[in-house]
Amino acid sequence: MRVLVLGAGFGGLELTAALAEQLGDEVEVVLIDQAEGFTFGFSKLDVMFGRRRADEVVHPYRDVVKPGVRFVRSTIRAIDPSARAVETDEGRFDGDVMVVALGADLEPGATPGLVEFGQEFYTPEGAARLRDVLATFAGGHVVVGVTSSPFKCPPAPSEAALLLHDLFTTRGIRAKCSISLVMPLPSPVPPSPQASAVLLEAFSERGIEWHPNRIVERLEGSPAAAVFSDGTSMPFDLFLGVPRHRVPHVVATSGLSVDGWIPVDPATLRTAYDDVYAVGDVTSVGTPKAGVFAEGQAAVVAAQLVARHRGDATSPTYAGRGVCYLEFGRDQVGKVDVTFQSGRPPVGALEGPSEAIAREKERFGATRVERWFGRARDAGVGEASPA
Repeated sequence: MRVLVLGAGFGGLELTAALAEQLGDEVEVVLIDQAEGFTFGFSKLDVMFGRRRADEVVHPYRDVVKPGVRFVRSTIRAIDPSARAVETDEGRFDGDVMVVALGADLEPGATPGLVEFGQEFYTPEGAARLRDVLATFAGGHVVVGVTSSPFKCPPAPSEAALLLHDLFTTRGIRAKCSISLVMPLPSPVPPSPQASAVLLEAFSERGIEWHPNRIVERLEGSPAAAVFSDGTSMPFDLFLGVPRHRVPHVVATSGLSVDGWIPVDPATLRTAYDDVYAVGDVTSVGTPKAGVFAEGQAAVVAAQLVARHRGDATSPTYAGRGVCYLEFGRDQVGKVDVTFQSGRPPVGALEGPSEAIAREKERFGATRVERWFGRARDAGVGEASPA
């Protein structure tokens, strides 16, 4: 059996590791990604706040050496789901099974004024630029805002606002700064009222202004202001934006996507095409766009493929559960355990925040590096606590 895995993020790496671990050379896995290496989403905050250099948080794909696995670094130009084949800059690849794990693309330029008048912190390059901007910021109104929904890692804007408070306090300029957090959600973490309540308390304690149910439509530069979809606006001296998300163009033109994302069976992650699966941010499965959910979905797909290869009649289905870490600043990290099940409201509980969970999050990253890349090494998270 040949399995084409498109994309080497949380989903693609977990799927590859699981198949190699359970089937070894009995299966041929072709893992395709255009990037040089993998970066944890939470590591971008480490870069942004100067705890790590950008090159320290990249894990090269050349280190993926597993039985039955071939990594191809190339850009995918076309996907034919009916034939389970792709055209790439390295040629055509086809498989018995295809798994699409290409994530969501970010488009800072899709929000008018964001590139000209603001900063984004969801890409490694944007985080590195912001590190230099924040190092010399002298004071003023900082707005952290979201420009589209859904968006990756819903807790990240809250984390950024809390870490800005810490940074400005350490630099001795907090009294010269005001911080506003603008999100399209009714609460910081809607699936977990407990986590939302603790976050709102943290915002109030630190003097961070919370503005729910608002989405940033555009930025204007003279004077600088964020304009919301309801026509209201907010002036700023520094804007940190979550850029617009969209399905990768190659997926949009493949016939796989419907209403912007790939629909899948929520239990099996199967698409409408035979032997084509999709996991993670590229789907509309109903879970947040976060790596831990992509990882869980990939594990289920791997289990189904292993069962199929061995002739087993049953295999696990996806339960919609994920554990997200949430940095509160001051070396404290919380853990939100959330479950999303079709037809039921999501439920989530908060543990912490604490320094112990901060250390647990570091171990979370380190164990993934060891599992996916076959070595034990620093996962590229912050010295005190990961973001």
